Amino acid sequence: MNRKRKFILTASFLIGFVGISVAQQGQVRIEQDEIIPELLEKKTEMVKEGRLGDRYRIQLFSGDNNEASKVIKEYRSLYAQWPSTIVYETPNYKVWIGNFRNSLEADRALMEIKKSFPAAFRFKPERK
Repeated sequence: MNRKRKFILTASFLIGFVGISVAQQGQVRIEQDEIIPELLEKKTEMVKEGRLGDRYRIQLFSGDNNEASKVIKEYRSLYAQWPSTIVYETPNYKVWIGNFRNSLEADRALMEIKKSFPAAFRFKPERK
């Protein structure tokens, strides 16, 4: 009789377990606003351009526009792996290199760039 009781108890437990697991299966439906993919794309662009997020850059030069143009041409002839730009901050034109995610990445690039531009330095631009 004890065996029958164990069998019935085990069978009822298994039937109950299967019933619960079947009852919890279902579908999940996610609805999102149509503008979300567009916003994510804009955020990605802003991060790449350095307008969003904490990024590091390297400055090669600060001075007049003609010299800045010469410096950026020289840089571009030597190094192509990091983006370069001329930025105007009153009263100087500045040549900035890269858009590095962390200081380690910027420091590695700086070691290479200092071979040709010894006055170069790493900095973190202020957010506008």
